[in-house]
Amino acid sequence: MEGHSPSSSASHFRFSSLCTTLRQSHNHFSKLNSLSPPKMSLYLSSNVLNLHSPKTRSFRNCSAFQFINQVTPAPYAITRLPLSLSQSPKFSRERFLPITASITPTVEPTPSSFRGKNASEINVVVVGSTGYIGKFVVKELVSRGFNVIAIARERSGIRGRNRKQDTLTELNGANVWFSDVASLDVLEKSLENLGLPIDVVVSCLASRTGGVKDSWKIDYEATKNSLVAGRKRGASHFVLLSAICVQKPLLEFQRAKLKFEAELMKEAEEDDGFTYSIVRPTAFFKSLGGQVELVKDGKPYVMFGDGKLCACKPISEQDLASFIADCVLEKDKINQVLPIGGPGKALTPLEQGEMLFRLAGREPNFLKVPIGIMDFAIGFLDFLVKIFPSMEDAAEFGKIGRYYAAESMLVLDPETGEYSAEKTPSYGKDTLEEFFERVLREGMAGQELGEQTIF
Repeated sequence: MEGHSPSSSASHFRFSSLCTTLRQSHNHFSKLNSLSPPKMSLYLSSNVLNLHSPKTRSFRNCSAFQFINQVTPAPYAITRLPLSLSQSPKFSRERFLPITASITPTVEPTPSSFRGKNASEINVVVVGSTGYIGKFVVKELVSRGFNVIAIARERSGIRGRNRKQDTLTELNGANVWFSDVASLDVLEKSLENLGLPIDVVVSCLASRTGGVKDSWKIDYEATKNSLVAGRKRGASHFVLLSAICVQKPLLEFQRAKLKFEAELMKEAEEDDGFTYSIVRPTAFFKSLGGQVELVKDGKPYVMFGDGKLCACKPISEQDLASFIADCVLEKDKINQVLPIGGPGKALTPLEQGEMLFRLAGREPNFLKVPIGIMDFAIGFLDFLVKIFPSMEDAAEFGKIGRYYAAESMLVLDPETGEYSAEKTPSYGKDTLEEFFERVLREGMAGQELGEQTIF
């Protein structure tokens, strides 16, 4: 439950397995594309393709959009367009009004007393402390002299492989408390036993899989538990690691994050002594490193369409951790929604692949997969879910993969309805090229993708 959300996007599927399947199926693509599309009704709802008939329209999708309308702080519009399987949607050009949270202060904050203290006197609780980003946040806060209380599970890491001693070693310098953020009673008791007032809570919690139930359990419920328990112990500032993709919420984990964001803002509106900072990062380096070793071994680089469907300004874990630590004390980040990317220009998958081939000293070799393949698969999975409800996570994983294959991890400009690299702030100094060079030399050690493996 620790780490970042499927901003890197979560799924049980391994990317290497996906690439192998795609390569084996490559010879069949031309045959598939030559077939006449079946006569069935399909609709594009804000860029997610679902299989419907008038009698079996997806209730879950409709109710989810109604639900978001209740909890998001700004209006939005959903376009609904008929689409046939033979069409290839142009996601980068479609215009719509995104769901956004205000990036200006919703209330005039009253300076919290902790901001006048020395760092060593400020008690900062970090939940999700053993996750991919959380562990870097803990180290950064410790290096800045804060008194860091890291909340962790007794078995943490990918598939719970880390024991207590592993966690204590990894989070050296912090006060590690083993608890369960999924249980409000347990978490409150742990913080009570701590015997210290809390000044700030930093949440790096995220669903590891992106599954429907897990998203609501972690991205909403567990994160809210950390707010409630922290407030009970005196916390007056909350730093939330969210995701830039919540601007266009088509997935369950995005809806869960948005619901909590809205409640966090409401807390600040109702109590002028409480503040927040919501951090929405773009793609992480790790999420773009899944094909480095494949390319190094002479295999093709897999991308969807022409490789220009989307773009991102990736940020390193260390730079993101530094930005999150800035949010603890910097007053210009109070009561703000803060999209953030790494340094340099926005890169498409095509540009990432070209960079990787150049660094590996190999001739570019791309495997271009029609995005319609995923649309068909998602429509079929949605149909199966109506018969076998237990398959809802499999359908959700397909939608997650499709989302990250076509949607840019950049600020969605509300004036144009298009993603804007220029309006996506940059921070830090680490570049994707440096990351690729390191992985080509050293491999992905320490960058294991775990359940967050697909795209």
